[in-house]
Amino acid sequence: MTLTTAQRLNRTVLLACAPFLGAMIWVLVSNFSLSLSLGDSGAGASAPSAPLLSEIAAEADAGLGQAEAVAKEISVSIKKVSELYVKTNRNMSAIMTTAKAQANRPALIYDRRITRRLGAVKDSVQSGKLTAQLFSIRAQKFSGYALKVKLKSAGAMTMALGKDKLGGAETTLAAVKRTGAVAGVNAGGFADSRGKRYPLSTTVVDGKYVTGFEPSYNDLFFVGLSENMELIGGEFSSQAELDKKKPKFGASFVPVLRKNGVNLPIPVKWRTSPVRAPRTVIGNYKDDQLLLLVIDGRDENGSSGATLEEVQMLLTRFGVVDAYNLDGGGSSSLIFKGRIVNHPSDGQLRPLATNFLFFK
Repeated sequence: MTLTTAQRLNRTVLLACAPFLGAMIWVLVSNFSLSLSLGDSGAGASAPSAPLLSEIAAEADAGLGQAEAVAKEISVSIKKVSELYVKTNRNMSAIMTTAKAQANRPALIYDRRITRRLGAVKDSVQSGKLTAQLFSIRAQKFSGYALKVKLKSAGAMTMALGKDKLGGAETTLAAVKRTGAVAGVNAGGFADSRGKRYPLSTTVVDGKYVTGFEPSYNDLFFVGLSENMELIGGEFSSQAELDKKKPKFGASFVPVLRKNGVNLPIPVKWRTSPVRAPRTVIGNYKDDQLLLLVIDGRDENGSSGATLEEVQMLLTRFGVVDAYNLDGGGSSSLIFKGRIVNHPSDGQLRPLATNFLFFK
């Protein structure tokens, strides 16, 4: 059994006091176990004489005096040990506080470094569940926003179906207001059928497959959060392969942009159709913080927005480890603290099948 620092200190105090307590017990036993049987115990035994009683009383007085002296020494020693215990405990607490601060220092330095790459914080939210920081992005041919999120609890992020039902659709703003989220961004792709909007391919909500598992095809990937609050994603050929990642929620789209700090080749179709467009990307840092990029554009004809190669350049500059391209175009939407942050290319928010949501 592993002992805590406090338990080890308590045992040390007990061991320090043990000799003194043993001495007291020995004095009491040796000096006060007086024999009252001074003669034969049978009938006719004579009573002790006055001189003998006097000797017994004197011996008792001497024993009491010695016991009192020993007791005082023990009291002083226990007081010293107690003071030492309090002082040591206080010093240990200070040491633990310092050690904890030193242990967190590399993480703080890393966070400052990646934050500095993003620029000045435009707005932020901090709570027991998460820390979210909003940044503006300005490039030569496009502009947009970045949201860096540090998740602190399992309830800080989720993914919701449109109106919480299969086939439903709602804007990111509507989903944020309905759930009480502090922020939201569009998630996976979708397909329309018979007036309803269904999430594309493999979709997981609350740890359950919404329409079953579908093996990856045509560069489709799955991306979401695991039960351990880690971003998971990639192409999966079987449900068992994805189940090993313990997905809590996630959606599908195309293509994977970056993996293990390396930019991946962009599929030919996605280099030209369209060349430029509004984009939404989700990625992570090596400390598991999330980065969401939303790039603006004026229309769906490729006359504005960013190419996926340009997005990869941003991700490299920002130091992102893994990154996945989410549904873009008119679907790209970022909500923060109850307001629409970006400029949707449709001129208004598009109702979507899935949205990533964040809670404070």
